[in-house]
Order: sequence, then C-alpha cells, then structure tokens
Amino acid sequence: DRNGLIGAYVGQTGPKTNALIDSALGGVLFIDEAYGLLDGQGGGYGDEAIATLLKRMEDDRDDLVVIVAGYTNEMKKFIEANPGLQSRFTRYINFPDYSPEELYKIFEARMKPYSLTLNSEASEELMEVLNRVYKGKTRNFGNGRYVRNLFETSVTNMANRLSKQSNPSDEDLNTITKEDIKYAANQVKY
Repeated sequence: DRNGLIGAYVGQTGPKTNALIDSALGGVLFIDEAYGLLDGQGGGYGDEAIATLLKRMEDDRDDLVVIVAGYTNEMKKFIEANPGLQSRFTRYINFPDYSPEELYKIFEARMKPYSLTLNSEASEELMEVLNRVYKGKTRNFGNGRYVRNLFETSVTNMANRLSKQSNPSDEDLNTITKEDIKYAANQVKY
C-alpha cells in the first residue's frame, strides 16, 4: 500500500519505491488500494512513487509483474490519472460481491476453528440479516469483512451473555444464538 512506497521526507520515496520493486523482481509486486498514491495536487510523494514505478515497469518488464487493486471507482480514477498507467495496466478483473449464501459459508468457516455452532433460530436470523444487507448494500459494502465483523461481534455478545450465567453447559458455550446475531447485526456497519 501507500506506506510501503512513500518516504516520510523529501528524497526518501524514490529509493524506498526502488527497494520495494527490487524485492519483487522475479515475482509479483501487489499494491493494494493503489489509488492511495494519488496526491491530488501534483508533485507530491505519491507522484514520485508512481513515476518510479512506471519507469521500473518499463525497464524491468521481463522480470516484474505489478498488480494494483482496490475499489472499482477509485481504481478507475487512479488509472486515468496518468497516461503511463493507462498504457501499462491493460487487463482488469472485477470480483463481484459474495452472495448471501457465500457470506453464510464464510460465517460458518469462521466458527469452525472455535467449534462453534448456530442453533436453528440463529441460522435463520443470520440468513435474514445477510439477505437484507446484501439487498441494501452500498458501494462501501464490506463483503467478507462485514461477515468477519458480524462473527466477532456475535461471539463478543455470546461471551457477555454467558458471563451472566452461573453454570453454562457445554452446548451453551459452543452455540451462537439468534440474540447474538441480532445484537451483532445492530452493531456492525456494512
């Protein structure tokens, strides 16, 4: 990301960007949220990193693959900000959001390492929440991150709920309830 390429002071960005590119030679340089390099005013550290990257992409084209990633609209602005970017990044892959069913499977996968389960009411509630969130999603939808946060908040609520019980059973300790899902759905932003 931007922090891996940009120096803190004048004169540090070029060498820092070159060192990172050197470490990727013979492999792949992946820059997440590449639009973070855009300074907006021109002549900034981000511009220097982009200029260094473009030169090295040309000079080392046989020994370097560069992948940039981020939200679709922001990446479009990034690519359009510099003609050199437009001519070097010519292949695009769009990853659609997960479906509610896929989001449910992600939640299940998060439970597995902890031997947690959903009771039937919680399972129904989770699917309702995921369908509602998916239908009402905005461009800022967190996708898998939303499910991770929903899971973690459900577990936090579960722990708080169980801390009030004097002698919870093993089943209680391993079961996420409808109440836990409802609480998490009200807390987690998507």
